[in-house]
This record gives sequence, C-alpha cells and structure tokens, in this order.
Amino acid sequence: MLSATEKSAYLAGIRDGWPFVFVAAPFSMLFGVVAIEAGLSLSQAMGFSVVVIAGAAQFAAMQMMVDGASIALVLLAALAVNLRMAMYSASLVPWLGTAPLWRRAAVAYFLFDQCYMASMSEYESTPMSVSDRFWFFMGTATPLVPVWIMFTAIGAIVGTSIPPEYALDFALPITFLAMIGPMMRTLAHVVAAFVSMCVGLALIWLPSGSGLLIAAGCAMVTGVIVESWMEKRT
Repeated sequence: MLSATEKSAYLAGIRDGWPFVFVAAPFSMLFGVVAIEAGLSLSQAMGFSVVVIAGAAQFAAMQMMVDGASIALVLLAALAVNLRMAMYSASLVPWLGTAPLWRRAAVAYFLFDQCYMASMSEYESTPMSVSDRFWFFMGTATPLVPVWIMFTAIGAIVGTSIPPEYALDFALPITFLAMIGPMMRTLAHVVAAFVSMCVGLALIWLPSGSGLLIAAGCAMVTGVIVESWMEKRT
C-alpha cells in the first residue's frame, strides 16, 4: 500500500505524464508500420518495443537492419542514439540514487525522455522524499508505457494503410520541442541549447547519431561554463 504522500506523488506524475501520449501514440504507431515494412512479424515488432522500449534507438536499429548491417553495428547504432539515457541516469542520481535497487531498475527500464523531463522539473521545484520521487516518476510512465506498446501493435497491424499525409514522423520533433521549451529558464539553458543546435546541424553528416552525442557534450560543457560565469558575477 502506498502512503498518502506516495499516492499523491503518483497521481501528480500521471497528471504531468498523460499529455505526452498525444505524441507518443503516433510515434509508436509509426514504428509499428516501419517494422512491418522492414519484414518483421507482429510478434517481433511487439518484442522490439517491449524489450528495447526506446523510440529513437528502435528506429536507428531498424534502419541498420534494413541496410543489412551486422548485429554488432546494429547494437552500436542503438547504443550511440541511446547514450543520452546515461546522461539522464547520471542526473537522476542525486534525486533517486538512494532508492532500493529494484526501484532504480524500474526507473531505468521506464526511462522515457518525457518521464525524465517531467520528473526533473518536479524534483527541482517541489521538496519530496526519495520514495515520493520514485512514485512520481512511475506516475509519469504509467500513461506512456501502455500507449507505446498498444500503438506499436496498431501500427504493425494496419501497416501501410495509414495515409502518408498524416505525417506521423513529425511526432518526434514536436515532442522534444514541447519538452525543452519550458525548461529554457536561464541564460545557461538558452546558450547550451543554441550550441547544441549549431553543433548538431554542423555534424549532421556523421553516422549513427554520433553528431548529436558530440553536440550534447558540447552543450553540457557550455552550460557549465556559462553557469559558473553567472555565479561569479552574482
């Protein structure tokens, strides 16, 4: 049984997480369509979404498989795209690092970009216990996970019958813009985002999303430098 504060945190997480289903649904449906077009069976497509449960990495791995890459290269591509999760995990340590192992494992499995963004925003603004933070995170994941799996199945079943003018592939950039926009609160945030954008565009030619990883690293270094400069000024 959850305590009163844990239940309140869980419900607050659901409240903050459910709006993301409107972009997670078409994105996961698109993966289902792509997986079937690439030659996967329904069970294979579903297994992909349930086991990997990481949209961008799933698309990267699927593209490599379609191109006939070796298993090692497929895994490397998925790892390269998903390395941002290591950054997310490191930043969650101060908030959830003392939670029991099974809870940290659950957070690792359900670590969507949306769950991370919503949870970090809440952790930084609201005093909470470690247990309450865990349940808030699980609340954000509760609407997303079933929708992700269900709409993967729908996409795999309906396949190519979805009209191309629906532009389901536009769901991903809309999602990230909606998540990142409200977090631009300080000069360090804005400068880091600008550096990330410039470096990412300059290195867009690099394979397997490696340019984005370099851009993310440059953005983090820039953010630290600007933040330190601002603290010295004040």
